[in-house]
Amino acid sequence: MKIPPYLKKGDTIGIVCPAGFMTVEKATKCIETLKSWGFNVRTGKTLGNQFHYFSGTDEERLHDLQQMLDDKNIQAILCGRGGYGISRIIDDLDFTAFKRNPKWLIGYSDVTILHAHLQRRLKIASLHAPMAGAFNDGGDATEYVQSIRKVLTGKKINYTTNAHDYNVKGEGEGPLVGGNLSIVCHLMGSKSAIDTTNSILFLEDVGEYLYNIDRLFMQLKRAGMLDTLSGLVIGGFTDMKDTVVPFGQKVYDLIKEKIKDYDYPVCFDFPVSHSERNYALKYGAVHKLKVTGTKVILKEAE
Repeated sequence: MKIPPYLKKGDTIGIVCPAGFMTVEKATKCIETLKSWGFNVRTGKTLGNQFHYFSGTDEERLHDLQQMLDDKNIQAILCGRGGYGISRIIDDLDFTAFKRNPKWLIGYSDVTILHAHLQRRLKIASLHAPMAGAFNDGGDATEYVQSIRKVLTGKKINYTTNAHDYNVKGEGEGPLVGGNLSIVCHLMGSKSAIDTTNSILFLEDVGEYLYNIDRLFMQLKRAGMLDTLSGLVIGGFTDMKDTVVPFGQKVYDLIKEKIKDYDYPVCFDFPVSHSERNYALKYGAVHKLKVTGTKVILKEAE
């Protein structure tokens, strides 16, 4: 796995919206904060642009992201927001120049597609992390947004969180892969499908019906994607919805049921999610997961 060069003061971060629409105003605080960190900022044409739900037509979004990927003067690309749309352009992106000069690609949610593609097809690490909107309303001062800065400038990942009653104790080591559960399943059978063999898989989601989370985990099980993990990290499943006739289980209960037959370490309620609690994670890099009765440690391998 190739690690892109870490950033230094004076380097440039490009902000692009390859999926859903985002206003310029919602990115203003992010731009100010990145500059205060010592970085230059360049915004793409898709920021503030709108084509129905999207930040532009497929062609506009493809061209904007392609320019950012190809530009040698941009050292990192921060996606303004997720939503939906990257799977509509992923197969038309040309990663030739990017492979010669890798740079950090930052985001989560629909950006899971780009992370998975870089890890599976190019063997280049990326950054699953908060996006531009997370900098608003004081979010720029949180440890989660600040974790972006730390990782981009070369600090090794080493997170410690509290234990959860559903955790499964143990230790594991492997590449860190996963992301948004719906997207992970969406990628099955595609060129960007995630290989979870001997990996630490992390998963999160937002706004889904409970029965659909159950269905998505059944899909993971039936596809064998949970069979040979080194560890499983269950993040936040926020704003879950239920049907008129209740599903009958809470989200962590149904997940616990689906993984009861596996013997690798598992942690629940890890701070990776669509909420404020969303640590920057170095996607594709080898990590160690240690789950004890009192705490969980996820850290980058030496």
